[in-house]
Amino acid sequence: MALGIRKLLKRAMLTAAFSAATLGIYSYEVEPNWVKTQNYDITTPKWPADMPPLRVAAVSDLHVGSPNATLPKIEKIVERINALNPDVILLAGDFGTMKGEGLVLGGAYVPPEDIAKMLKNLKAPLGVYAVLGNHETYNGAKEMTEALEKVGIRVLDNESVLLEKDGRKFFIAGLEDETSQRPDWNKALKGIDEKSPVIAFMHDPSTFVDMNDKPALAIAGHTHGGQFIPFLVEYFRDPVTRAPGKYLYGHFNENGRELIVTSGIGTCHLPLRLGARPEIVSVTVRPPGKP
Repeated sequence: MALGIRKLLKRAMLTAAFSAATLGIYSYEVEPNWVKTQNYDITTPKWPADMPPLRVAAVSDLHVGSPNATLPKIEKIVERINALNPDVILLAGDFGTMKGEGLVLGGAYVPPEDIAKMLKNLKAPLGVYAVLGNHETYNGAKEMTEALEKVGIRVLDNESVLLEKDGRKFFIAGLEDETSQRPDWNKALKGIDEKSPVIAFMHDPSTFVDMNDKPALAIAGHTHGGQFIPFLVEYFRDPVTRAPGKYLYGHFNENGRELIVTSGIGTCHLPLRLGARPEIVSVTVRPPGKP
């Protein structure tokens, strides 16, 4: 009997070890490189009936320099975004990895100029716009802003830009990151008239808590969709983020306020993903009744 129990225990231990090894390989080698395109179709009365549908491509948390977000990989991401033929492209912060203690395990710091050089190839008729994330706030916000704007990517810090599609005007509004303690919706939406619709984007979805009813849609990143075992995210609450569990990933509609939170591309701290595939977001915003 004792011999039988020992055999069962040994078999169970071997099975557990094999499963752990398989899961480790998958979470390091497979899922971080298994990039999907996540499509959304947002129908909202905040997009006027005479406005044409707007195609938006968005990506967040590139974390270039992390083991699974090398420059060659970002080059392929850029090609995939361009292939979507979006009207406008939004980059929602955390472009690189921090130096020193903030560096992801196994990663390497990549200068802002090298990241911007790769993103320069993004193409959209209405432009490419960016906001900064917490990694830029902690380390090199000025350098990243200068690098992006040098290649034609406008960085929005609590400000908006007026765009036009098929003769109809709308605004893109970008918010400063939550970690800067300066996200300001009033400033970002200042001067926007009542009739013109707004698409807003920010790095941290916590900023959505203070958003008024004006924007037709908000897009954010930061959470990585939980990155590693999303259902355990409550055990790893970021004290900076006011609502990480609530706005972890996906599409949210709160009394007509629309939010999309993307899982991003790269990784932070540990170069692992499990149950949170990296993604490019493709969203079409349209008024009710318009195909």
